[in-house]
Amino acid sequence: MRLPVAKAGYPFIIASGAACLFFAGWDLKWLMGISLLTFVFMIFFFRDPSREIPEGSELVVAPADGKVISVEKVKETPFVSETAWKLSIFMTVFNVHINRIPFGGTVAGVRYSPGSFIPADKQDASKQNEKNMIWIRTEDHRNICVVQVAGLIARRIICRLKGMEQVVRGERFGLICFGSRVDTYLPENAEIAVKPGDRVQGGTSIMGYLK
Repeated sequence: MRLPVAKAGYPFIIASGAACLFFAGWDLKWLMGISLLTFVFMIFFFRDPSREIPEGSELVVAPADGKVISVEKVKETPFVSETAWKLSIFMTVFNVHINRIPFGGTVAGVRYSPGSFIPADKQDASKQNEKNMIWIRTEDHRNICVVQVAGLIARRIICRLKGMEQVVRGERFGLICFGSRVDTYLPENAEIAVKPGDRVQGGTSIMGYLK
């Protein structure tokens, strides 16, 4: 059975749990209390719940849990020079941080870019911050891009995808540790189903439709 905790969280959970036991053994109660709270928070942060992915050939699902902070048209994506919709989701430390594939296809490219660590809810974060960019080509040759953006606290982006890999909607592909942002670029003719301020859930909330 799959544990409902992301593997990337094991080192943090084990370390904080071991610290709690160590301090308990030495009867250092306040340090034990801090490490116990850290242990509980790590389990909470790295939780990886199962999700029921909605069916429908045109559906685009949210790649992350969080709040939609921007919906705008842009002149290019990180991989191709074409007009696209850019949908941005901001994740706090209290959101599930597992990232999921918004739409099935073939991974045409994966590119990492170092950068700054300004707050992820700022508009400039997409350009300035450390990021990992994923390019997905659909079966009918349309382009979708998902960008994992580090934030002020987030300092580790995890992505397991490789070029030419086949992916399906709702599939887990990575996570960002401790607060961050995910940008999704959809074709210009996509029908957008969210607006700024909406709360979405990765893998289940519908962000739009590819027409």
